[in-house]
This record gives sequence, structure tokens and C-alpha cells, in this order.
Amino acid sequence: MVTNQASLKRDGVQDYVTLRATALIITLFSAYMTYFFIVTPEVTFAVWRDLFSGMFMKVFTLATLVAIMFHVRIGLWQVLTDYVKAAALRATLQYILNIIAFVYVAVGLFVLWGV
Repeated sequence: MVTNQASLKRDGVQDYVTLRATALIITLFSAYMTYFFIVTPEVTFAVWRDLFSGMFMKVFTLATLVAIMFHVRIGLWQVLTDYVKAAALRATLQYILNIIAFVYVAVGLFVLWGV
């Protein structure tokens, strides 16, 4: 079966794989941060700044923020489709919540690369 990759339509398999991939990224980031807090005896501003000043951490954090945005978009679409039956209300809620998710990533980007 050949599909058009430029299509905006999603299917269940694509959502499933995207959710699992983004969950893996979020889990790895959470585990890394947990390890950091366990290993670091005292977390000061200097230690925190040094952690996020490295290129690896900036890229890893940005990837995690984008993964959170995709995870939220798919999850909200599934929940709103199941529980909000009015199409206009569902579309409005999806629009507002997707804008909030995008702003979350944009603010994270400015904060992250400002270090």
C-alpha cells in the first residue's frame, strides 16, 4: 500500500508509533534528570546553568519539549474526540490547546537557548 507522506491525515498506526516514540524520549529525559538529582549533592544556580549550557543537554531538552508537544497533541485529540461530541466546541478546544502546546515549546526554546 502506497500512502502520500505529505498528507495531513493521520492513521492509527502512525499515532501509535508517535506516542510510543515520544513516550520513550520523555522517559529517557526524566530518567536522566532523576539521575542528575540523585548524583548531584547540591544543586545551585551555577550547577544548573552548567548542566543546561552544554549542547547535548540543549538538544536533548529541545527534543523532549517537541516530543511533549506531539504527545499532547495526539492525546488531546483522542480524549476530545471521545468525550466532546459537539464538533465546534471540540475544534475550538483543540485549537486553543494546540496553541498552548506550541507556546510551551516556543517559550522553552527561548529559555533554553538563552542560557
